[in-house]
Amino acid sequence: MKPATPLPVIGIMLAALAAIAVASWVAWSWIAPDGANAPGRTGGVLKAEMNIGGPFELVDHHGNPVTDKTFRGQYLLIYFGYGYCPDVCPTELANMAAALDDLGGKAKSVTPLFITVDPERDTPEFLADYVVNFHPRLTGLTGTPENIKAVAKAYKVYYAKAKKPGEAEYLMDHTSFVYLMAPDGRFLSLFRGHTDPKTMAETVARFMAERDTVTRSPLHPKRARG
Repeated sequence: MKPATPLPVIGIMLAALAAIAVASWVAWSWIAPDGANAPGRTGGVLKAEMNIGGPFELVDHHGNPVTDKTFRGQYLLIYFGYGYCPDVCPTELANMAAALDDLGGKAKSVTPLFITVDPERDTPEFLADYVVNFHPRLTGLTGTPENIKAVAKAYKVYYAKAKKPGEAEYLMDHTSFVYLMAPDGRFLSLFRGHTDPKTMAETVARFMAERDTVTRSPLHPKRARG
């Protein structure tokens, strides 16, 4: 007969499951703080009319100050993470890079951004060495803790330092989504973790096609004035 699992082990397992459930709830609470129903999902893509995004003031990996207006006119793929992340962040950044490659020539209209939630360690110098590992056009952004707190709040990103007492090193708990923003700064879509790069690229291309259709319409303000 198989020996019974000791009660202390069961307790640890239940505690771990509870912690995962709480973290998942907190992450979604930041995305839908008003208790809204989860938006429609298609292959890892979340779409909804949510108040996500807004003004920010940060510093890029070249040490140059940037704001949200710096990137106007471009679609944005934005990921919040940190350079010392052991696995999740590198995976998501690699997926973003693969999606850009899948877009081909359309990728020139998309700027990929990596915004750190760990400004204490992710300096511009560190990010300069980090982002080149993923894509030549990936821009790393950092700033003061207050700057990071403000942009995370605008994008409803949860993050917190996970540090054990007496240890100098630490990890960061954080939501793992890729945000798609329109050239005018509007939120378009949100990709859950591990979204297939092809799905991501197809979604971006679809939004591009929809925008092109609208701007070519004779009823569009710019064309009407012409």
